[in-house]
Amino acid sequence: MKTIRAALPAVVVLLAACASMNTPAPQPRALGWQMPLGKGTAASYVEFGEANAPAAIGILLSAQSLDGLPEGSDMHRCHGRMADGGMDAKTRCIQTFEYVIPLPDVVARRTDVPFKWVLLNWNPHGHIPPGIYDSPHFDIHFMMAPIADIFAIEPGPCGPEMVRCDQFQVGKKPVPANYMHADFRDVDAVVPAMGNHLIDLTGPEFNKQPFTHSFIYGVYDGKVTFYEQMLTRAYLLGKPDGCTPIKSPPAVAVSGFYPRVACVRHDAATGEYKVSMEQFAFREASAPAGPSAPK
Repeated sequence: MKTIRAALPAVVVLLAACASMNTPAPQPRALGWQMPLGKGTAASYVEFGEANAPAAIGILLSAQSLDGLPEGSDMHRCHGRMADGGMDAKTRCIQTFEYVIPLPDVVARRTDVPFKWVLLNWNPHGHIPPGIYDSPHFDIHFMMAPIADIFAIEPGPCGPEMVRCDQFQVGKKPVPANYMHADFRDVDAVVPAMGNHLIDLTGPEFNKQPFTHSFIYGVYDGKVTFYEQMLTRAYLLGKPDGCTPIKSPPAVAVSGFYPRVACVRHDAATGEYKVSMEQFAFREASAPAGPSAPK
């Protein structure tokens, strides 16, 4: 199985070559890169609506992708590696498998769409906090920041997710208040090769309901850097078919098309699972309104 470390150089070259430009969409749906996942595959896709506006940006999981998923860790996100590449006794490795999946060129090259690539994580035992997100699930990050910037966030000894200490502080830099919905809170979840995760503590999983699916904002250095959908394997196996409104911020820092709903659908005809952002609307950039209050 190809890990993200093996795929990263080729992906960096590809994304660097994709200079920002407006590119027409030749068909209603365009497929991007495809990666092995479980006994099946995961692939990125985009669908277009009127006037070539994006209608959906997402990931297609094949019918077999939820079977034969790996256990343990791909061992690339560890703190405590020694000079010879070995591990010392205090090393901690996050139990996750990560896959870089570029979005189709017809959307990734557009200057009016801020989302460029996807970081998909399979967490066989979930992750912190215990009792909330510790069930087997996927984290699907729709990334806005350049891949080189994201992978420059390194493992280290600081914070619950073990990130480099100076980068932990950069990750916690407040986002201007008008660029973030008021329900999302900083819980110190600065993660290597990702950034900080702002969590909606009003969500069902924090109010005595089981975790099935959730939406998260990613931030770093005071900027919104990704939108994330988290969803359990069990939830997908239930063959969901619906959308949840995204709690959008009052303003955005970069002009472009932004989604209004997060959707998860099972296609009975193909067996595919679609995890997507939909109902895109164009938003003009606004000036920052000062940092958000400490949370």
